Amino acid sequence: TGAQQSATVANPASGASSDLLPHFQLEPEDVYIVKNKAVSLACRATPATQIYFKCNGEWVHQGDHVTQHSTDRSTGLPVMEVRIEVTRQQVEKIFGLEEYWCQCVAWSSSGTTKSQKAFVRIAYLRKNFEQEPTAREVSIEQGIVLPCRPPEGIPPAEVEWLRNEELVDPELDANVYVTPEHSLVLRQARLADTANYTCVAKNIVARRRSASAAITVYVNGGWSTWTQWSGCSTSCGRGWQKRSRTCTNPTPLNGGAFCEGQNVQKTACTTLCPVDGAWSEWSKWSECGAECTHWRSRECSEPAPRNGGRDCHGPELDTRNCTSELCTHAAPGAEDVALYVGLVAVAVCLVLLLLVGVLVYCRKKGGLDADVADSSILTAGFQPVSIKPSKADNPSLLTIQPDLSTTTMTYQGSLCPRQDGPAKLQLPNGHLLSPLGAGRHTLHHSSPAAEGADFVARLSTQSYFRSLPRGTNNMAYGTFNFLGGRLMIPNTGISLLIPPDAIPRGKIYEVYLTLHKQEEVRLPLAGCQTLLSPIVSCGPPGVLLTRPAILAMGHCVEASAENWSIRLKKQSCEGTWEDVLQLGAEPCTELYYCQLEAQACYVFTEQLGRFALVGESLSMAASKRLKLVLFAPAACPSLEYNIRVYCLSDTQDVLKEVIQLEKQLGGQLIGAPRVLHFKDSYHNLRLSIHDMPSSLWKSKLLASYQEIPFYHIWSGLQPFLHCTFTLERLSTSTCELACKIWVWQVEGDGQSFTVNFNIAKDTRFSDWLVPDEVGTPALVGPSAFKIPFLIRQKIISSLDPPGTRGADWRTLAQKLNLDSHLSFFASKASPTAMILNLWEARHFPNGNLSQLAAAVAEVGKQDSALFSEAEC
Repeated sequence: TGAQQSATVANPASGASSDLLPHFQLEPEDVYIVKNKAVSLACRATPATQIYFKCNGEWVHQGDHVTQHSTDRSTGLPVMEVRIEVTRQQVEKIFGLEEYWCQCVAWSSSGTTKSQKAFVRIAYLRKNFEQEPTAREVSIEQGIVLPCRPPEGIPPAEVEWLRNEELVDPELDANVYVTPEHSLVLRQARLADTANYTCVAKNIVARRRSASAAITVYVNGGWSTWTQWSGCSTSCGRGWQKRSRTCTNPTPLNGGAFCEGQNVQKTACTTLCPVDGAWSEWSKWSECGAECTHWRSRECSEPAPRNGGRDCHGPELDTRNCTSELCTHAAPGAEDVALYVGLVAVAVCLVLLLLVGVLVYCRKKGGLDADVADSSILTAGFQPVSIKPSKADNPSLLTIQPDLSTTTMTYQGSLCPRQDGPAKLQLPNGHLLSPLGAGRHTLHHSSPAAEGADFVARLSTQSYFRSLPRGTNNMAYGTFNFLGGRLMIPNTGISLLIPPDAIPRGKIYEVYLTLHKQEEVRLPLAGCQTLLSPIVSCGPPGVLLTRPAILAMGHCVEASAENWSIRLKKQSCEGTWEDVLQLGAEPCTELYYCQLEAQACYVFTEQLGRFALVGESLSMAASKRLKLVLFAPAACPSLEYNIRVYCLSDTQDVLKEVIQLEKQLGGQLIGAPRVLHFKDSYHNLRLSIHDMPSSLWKSKLLASYQEIPFYHIWSGLQPFLHCTFTLERLSTSTCELACKIWVWQVEGDGQSFTVNFNIAKDTRFSDWLVPDEVGTPALVGPSAFKIPFLIRQKIISSLDPPGTRGADWRTLAQKLNLDSHLSFFASKASPTAMILNLWEARHFPNGNLSQLAAAVAEVGKQDSALFSEAEC
């Protein structure tokens, strides 16, 4: 407050000691003038002969002082007390120049002493708040901040809050606190927090109230679970059955949104009608028997009883007496014995024939297996002698037998494919490489197009694969041997690389790759866990791989070690999900390893199965990438027009699924897709539409924005969610639409779309859509790899041995920016092969072989410069 410590000035002409200088027992204090009331300043000193006030450097007139003398009882020294009054007019004379202050000066025979300065201010409190709270509607459990900046005043105003005219006390409610800036914060909105809130500012002059802000806490409705399907409406023939749900989980309150969707579902059902049995016609009478009877029969087969129908009534065999030359009444004798002997002989013959048939069948089956397992015809390009294993050493095949007779492809010349165009690998010749002879080799492999239905049918018989999709839309499969190959699901970023020699020589595997929809596979998530990638199966499980295959798939995580704990999960044959790898803590001896990049991950695995990438956030700064995509009808014959805003996990497979859905709905893209970083802050995602020309369009949205709950997005189990903005044009001739669509996370990242297009003919954003499915889902042998087979083998043999100057596979890993994985590469029999396999997985089909060649050449080994375009 500008107080100044006492100052003492000694009288040089006096020889008195310092303890006889006056000291103040009472010093003037800061005061405020309220309205027009004068204020009083007082000071008291001992021993003092005179005391006068000085205000703003000028002495106060002696007549304005009120003086009182007394004696200090404890010391016997004289005490002098002085008072003055200060009026509002005195202070206003210097208003704006400097603050008004006064100070006491006391004299004694030994010198003078000055008191602290006391400031005199005019107190006031303005009427208008600088910022008042505003009415809001918030969802339950959402945070609320009510700002309040009180009016300017001296002394500064104190602030308190009223809820429905009752004082809000943060000490009694842990859900409430007031910030230093006087804002009222409700950590999580409750239904009881629906009220009128008032900010009150007060000081010694006045008490001011802000306008009341009405806070409404609403609850959006949620669907209950579906009831069981009702019985079929008819007991015979085609009918209907239905199930229902209610918007009571929770029930919408305080204007919360009602549940979207149907509350009743109907489906057709068919009840098989009961059919009563009826007799066929009687057969002809038999010949008259030895016992002078003959018979006839009929069957209950026209129709046979089914679906609970009644059986036929009456006998099925009819007999009657007859007479003929065959009717002889002879007693049973030698003829009967002969009959029985004949029957026994026939039975023995039938048993012998059955045994012979079983033996022939077993031998044929064994021969067929040996032919399937014979892979010498596939290895002829790289083996000097065709070695066909004997039936005794025949390796056991998979449960799903590969079909090698579907297609025969003849390949003539070297198995090193020619790489055309600028991506050729151009390096000097070397002594370790010699091209293959121009021999002729026949490769047998299965045709995916011809056996798609058969392959899926065979998989469906296996218990582990019953959840695989029945169609081949999101599936690739092929038959592979030791040459390896590649499976790809087009337009999804998902592929499986089977490196050369990963499958043992002499074996042939039929391998599949499947993309699952989240609703088909139950992946349990706990706590802050979220699904970061598609769920992908490759198999069959249990196959023997001598080198890791590489599974590539996209992800939507903004990875950082301080914000995320990321795990690779694998489903066991029993259906339970297990953590097989924690990224960043990979032991080199395990069967799995993962290379995580900005938008994709590459999983090394020696065991095929079902995989998914799951993350657990470690802080509220952890974020996932959402792709925001806008669609609208390509044709609009009516006045109503819908804009659908999709919020997708930022992976290619989800975008592909949405585009296929929109093609069925007749939709078109109306804006370039945007990426939004969605944080683990428990805040919802909001969407709103603005700046529409009101003379041409109007929105049917009742609220100011739409909202997608946080947990619906964060779990990742619903890969794409959308909100629809329903607009209405005032005339069918209106085709130009201009507006802005905002998508943002509360207290987080946001994106805006500026929509300006012609709804009748604008197709400028169609180039953003992924093309229809193209490409070959299965590539077998050398055609699946960018690096020619023999060149690959030469790089491996040159760089695997340790170099004297470090010119080996370690340097190649550094050149390719893979040096963070040296420990994993070193744990494998051929580190160079692992590096090249990862390069193939990351750069197919558009990899630049020239860059790889340059990296190999820079390693510095003499044998690394040994490649030639002529050898391919």
